[in-house]
Amino acid sequence: MFSQDKLIEIKQLLKTKKNILILTHQNPDGDAIGSSLGLQHFLTNMGVQSTIIVPNEFPKFLKWMPNAKNIIIAEYRVKFTEIAFAKADLIFCLDFNTAPRINHLESKLTDSRAVKILIDHHQEPDLFDYVYSDTSQPATCQMIYKFIEALGEDSKIDENTACCLYTGLLTDTGSFRFRNTTAETHRIIASLLEKGVYPDMVASHVLDNNTPGRIKLLGTVLNSIEIIPEKNTAILYLTKEQLLEFGYQKGDTDGFVNYGLSITDIKFTAFFMEDLQHDFIKISFRSKGDFDVNQFSRDYFNGGGHINAAGGRSELSLKNAIYKFKTIVINEIDEIT
Repeated sequence: MFSQDKLIEIKQLLKTKKNILILTHQNPDGDAIGSSLGLQHFLTNMGVQSTIIVPNEFPKFLKWMPNAKNIIIAEYRVKFTEIAFAKADLIFCLDFNTAPRINHLESKLTDSRAVKILIDHHQEPDLFDYVYSDTSQPATCQMIYKFIEALGEDSKIDENTACCLYTGLLTDTGSFRFRNTTAETHRIIASLLEKGVYPDMVASHVLDNNTPGRIKLLGTVLNSIEIIPEKNTAILYLTKEQLLEFGYQKGDTDGFVNYGLSITDIKFTAFFMEDLQHDFIKISFRSKGDFDVNQFSRDYFNGGGHINAAGGRSELSLKNAIYKFKTIVINEIDEIT
């Protein structure tokens, strides 16, 4: 958490800075959108206006959240984004650790003279004016709650704020199943429920969001599963042709990688997917126990993330990327238990 002196300074900034941006990473997920909206609702309750900018489109199943319709998607509103960065005097950077994670907005952030405040739970953060970085936290939404609490302003957490923060916690903890879901997480969840969150309503939007195309994609990816039994590892994949065949929409493959971990004795799983717009392979890694997929991804697939959840990419073909993965796991990785 920020020191007490830093919190006092941030409070003063919120009183004096008029052009406030809230920024999150490329391909925003539930934690990115939830923490951004949660912070915005809190600031509004403090009498502070702000604008949320995301680099590109986010999944439809997150657009039900209060005020989500007012999020600025930079790739669609280029001129507005340029003006907003030019005028900004305070920028909250949420759920990303380095400027390249915001893709084409990187130079706008680094060139901006605004005061920059980072709140994030990924490893090895860049230097910002104010940094609250804690890799032990399961979600940036949990950190936003603790930030509000540290400011002594938790009375300003209303139903809208709570709903957004709960959504990010739900998605980034794998519905509260991941190891870094702590007793503190559940105490925060209890507090959010007391603010008026209905878990069944959130779950109906976030978890029960299947379309016929997504179900067919899921069937296809499950049919692709390959097991490396001696390494307790599962591999899943989808080709570009399969994505197009079933009308892929952003967010359709969220959670697919976790099906590998649901198999008995599997401790490490990788999901490979051809990108529809670019000539590379996107890879999701998940693990159970102590196997560090963050380090694995950094070492072999130009990525990173958390100990049990990380992402990477490969410029190889899908077939060769999977072959590389299998070769590494079989020949270079000790027993995964």
